[in-house]
Amino acid sequence: MASNGTNGPDRRSAFLEIYARLKSELLDDPAFDFTEDSRQWIDRMLDYNVPGGKLNRGLSVVDSYKLLKGKELSEEEFFLASALGWCIEWLQAYFLVLDDIMDSSHTRRGQPCWFRLPKVGMIAANDGILLRNHIPRVLKRHFKGKSYYVDLLDLFNEVEFQTASGQMLDLITTHEGETDLSKYKLPVYNRIVQYKTAYYSFYLPVACALLMSGEDLDNFIEVKNILVEMGTYFQVQDDYLDCFGDPEFIGKIGTDIEDFKCSWLVVQALARADENQMKVISENYGKADQSCVLKVKAVYKDLNLQGLFSEFERTSYEKLISSIEAQPSKAVQEVLKSFLAKIYKRQK
Repeated sequence: MASNGTNGPDRRSAFLEIYARLKSELLDDPAFDFTEDSRQWIDRMLDYNVPGGKLNRGLSVVDSYKLLKGKELSEEEFFLASALGWCIEWLQAYFLVLDDIMDSSHTRRGQPCWFRLPKVGMIAANDGILLRNHIPRVLKRHFKGKSYYVDLLDLFNEVEFQTASGQMLDLITTHEGETDLSKYKLPVYNRIVQYKTAYYSFYLPVACALLMSGEDLDNFIEVKNILVEMGTYFQVQDDYLDCFGDPEFIGKIGTDIEDFKCSWLVVQALARADENQMKVISENYGKADQSCVLKVKAVYKDLNLQGLFSEFERTSYEKLISSIEAQPSKAVQEVLKSFLAKIYKRQK
């Protein structure tokens, strides 16, 4: 087993070894009598959907737990923290598999979406349900005897509910009002982002580490608020990079304008545009034609949304740092600062 105190690729490969162990346990789950075909299906489905991303959420559980403990983790502790990290990656995979079907997406992480594969199609909907059900299987197998077992189950259930509700809000705001830009206001945007992304991406990894450390989550409401705030800041960056980032560097081409997304940029533009600019946005936003996209981007530039974003980035950072430094626990401050350091002024 690679040393768990390592950083960089070693830490990642040690984390991936644990994925392989969890996967083989799931493929031998006594609750289901697997056939050879079904075992192969799950094996391929998991490899295709679970470990392919950046793994930031999963690895943050390990990093946060280590900072809270203040020393190197034993092999057992590293395994348990990693298992929880993988549960978050499983949760993410479940959301993405279903999200891609809902959005009729074509690619994910540089390869075709799972449901787009020839023999998969709508079987992917059931695969999403299976991914969701693997989480309590892992928790039961490795955490059943722990004092915080019920709290873990509660936490995953609560965050899943928040994320699915945020997704619903996003879907009804973006698709239902086919081209109703009047709904795109900052409070609506903030609510979608908070529920759809911030809880599971930022709060969940830290909450897992806190539970493993024997803490009561009710004592960390302020920490939750800071992490949710950080998640909002992260999504605003994402929206900004979708439009102004370098596709070569980011690894994907932004399509928020074409997709009629409730993006931070369009929300800000709508709040600032004069009558003429408003007309340009409403006539061109949500159209797949490149000339329409360029017209919207021209309005963004005229409104100096790049400058507005820099200002937002600066004030968010200052506000987050002062909230973090108000936390009584130095270890908790370290955890929060490590999250902020990863995302501040990122380019992709």
